[in-house]
Amino acid sequence: MRVLSREEQARFISYLQKDLDPCRFGILLALCTGIRIGELCALRWEYVSTRDKAIKIVETLQRLRDTGASQNARTRIVIGPPKSDTSVRTIPMTEYAAGLCRHMKPQSSAFMEPRVLQYRLEKYTQACGLEGVHFHTLRHTFATRAVEVGFEIKSLSEILGHASVTITLDRYVHSSLELKRDNMQKLNAAGM
Repeated sequence: MRVLSREEQARFISYLQKDLDPCRFGILLALCTGIRIGELCALRWEYVSTRDKAIKIVETLQRLRDTGASQNARTRIVIGPPKSDTSVRTIPMTEYAAGLCRHMKPQSSAFMEPRVLQYRLEKYTQACGLEGVHFHTLRHTFATRAVEVGFEIKSLSEILGHASVTITLDRYVHSSLELKRDNMQKLNAAGM
């Protein structure tokens, strides 16, 4: 899975902060919190507390094939509870993420369409010269940065909404060469 390097992440954040709109804001929020695209698209302002610096994840948005439709296989938007009990959670926000939320005022109560958000992400990453970036890349990047700064894995697992730390470690934690070097330097204390 693709993870943005620190340099790529800084360049992308700088790009997104210019002309901040709901799509750019949503992408930044996902990068800062690790929330899934469906959770982001279903997120309502009533579940965002800048005072408490926390986001409550209680719904997810999915585009499902409409089984009652003709052969043209139309789809419909469904907003419902997340896929598991552990996906219902409260995510603490950094001061940066809370500041983004304070800056963005609710402009409408309409949900964000996942396909539009994915299309915009593709446009934005191309403009930044980033290749192979999908929405889930933001989640993997968040998890990797959390590990790099010494995040406690159980807390990270709960923030990501995983049922176990094994899922977090096996699927979402990607050790960079820089992190490996930092860890190897710790052996200096042991005289190695």
